[in-house]
Amino acid sequence: MSRIFTTAFGAVYPLYVAKAERKGRTRAEVDEVITWLTGYDDQALRAHVEAGTTFADFFADAHLHPGAALITGTVCGVRVQEVEDPLMRQIRYLDKLVDELAKGRPMAKILRS
Repeated sequence: MSRIFTTAFGAVYPLYVAKAERKGRTRAEVDEVITWLTGYDDQALRAHVEAGTTFADFFADAHLHPGAALITGTVCGVRVQEVEDPLMRQIRYLDKLVDELAKGRPMAKILRS
């Protein structure tokens, strides 16, 4: 089991926001991509951040967007679509969305719409 599975989502969330903000994007945009991917509303997202929910539990409760399967490409040299473990793939989907946001990709393309 990977250590990231037991890491608190709330510990990594500020890093996602900081990465996006360094590139001129906003916390609201980070929240938008997370809620698109997971199906959480803003209130549920905040509750997970504050409660210290692990990544495993965070994604166990999520209702992944049907368009998530369209997320492809590499994160840290790993092809997202080739990750075997379903939980690790979901975490990589989130990493990829935040990467695309930080790289200035238009929101419509990030959200696969």
